[in-house]
Amino acid sequence: MDFVGSHILSVSQFDRAAIKKVFSVADRMEPYAQRQRVTRVLEGAILGSMFFEPSTRTRISFGCAFNLLGGEVRETTEVKASSISKGESFYDTARVLSGYSDVIVMRHEIEGSVGEFASASRVPVLNGGDGSNEHPSQALLDLYTIRKEMSGQSKTIDNLRIALVGDLRYGRAVHSLCRLLKLYDNLQFTLITPPELSLPDEYIKEIKKAGHKVLQSDDLQSGISNSDILYLTRTQEERFPSQEEADKYKGLFRLNQSIYTEHCEPNTVIMHPLPRDSRGNANELDNDLNENPNLAIFRQTDNGVLIRMALFALILDVVDQIDDHATEVNWYTAKRF
Repeated sequence: MDFVGSHILSVSQFDRAAIKKVFSVADRMEPYAQRQRVTRVLEGAILGSMFFEPSTRTRISFGCAFNLLGGEVRETTEVKASSISKGESFYDTARVLSGYSDVIVMRHEIEGSVGEFASASRVPVLNGGDGSNEHPSQALLDLYTIRKEMSGQSKTIDNLRIALVGDLRYGRAVHSLCRLLKLYDNLQFTLITPPELSLPDEYIKEIKKAGHKVLQSDDLQSGISNSDILYLTRTQEERFPSQEEADKYKGLFRLNQSIYTEHCEPNTVIMHPLPRDSRGNANELDNDLNENPNLAIFRQTDNGVLIRMALFALILDVVDQIDDHATEVNWYTAKRF
């Protein structure tokens, strides 16, 4: 994969060699993400951040990643704050905003919308999530987290046992992660979900075709045993035809410390793309797990900055210049990682 000047729209663009390259660069970003050093390698560069759907982690971590490389960020956070609300097409918006930016990150509720925008853009575009379709950078940071967590147990991604729990039908993070995981060897996928929210058949077929084992269950407690990774998701209520329909599935699978202790292996890692829904009728990942050392959800979010820094550095072709533009930090920095 040639990263320089490329759009990042789908995980289908990546093979294992490309993933390895991203991870290698991400590893090099850690001193900068931890504020041990400062680099100004992208000084003068502008990121156009266009989020037409609610976002906390993705939007802010992309902006943080660009700032940590020395660049500046210009944000549009709602459709009504842009001329799209006046009827302007994606084509016209892309042609205009790509004249103001060196790279663009976009999220939109409609599947395929980011690809449509990218086709008219004059600068690289990264997909920050398009409907229930894909979320490439989330999948990369999830896979990077899995690699790091398994490394701490002297394991690799190959031969992984992963349980995917919750809304697998609408969860774009799950969809993209499955397509990356299938590139590895001898994996066991346990899909724990009500039938109505099962992983779409196309993904199951791809996983099986790649030679992996797929188990399906609608019982949390039996399904999560014998797993290296538990990857939970919230009910994607914004994708349902009605709130009433979404409410039927909230709270069906709730993991707490008691269930974890009784049914999981001692080193099973807990992941979640966030946000976790902490409302009483949902609560898929209980707060009593917050002190569990195997809860990796905040290590995931930290890793998101590393991955997004790596993508910017690769796309804008500055990987070999980062250290040349570095200085020491001159303010107090808390330990973050």
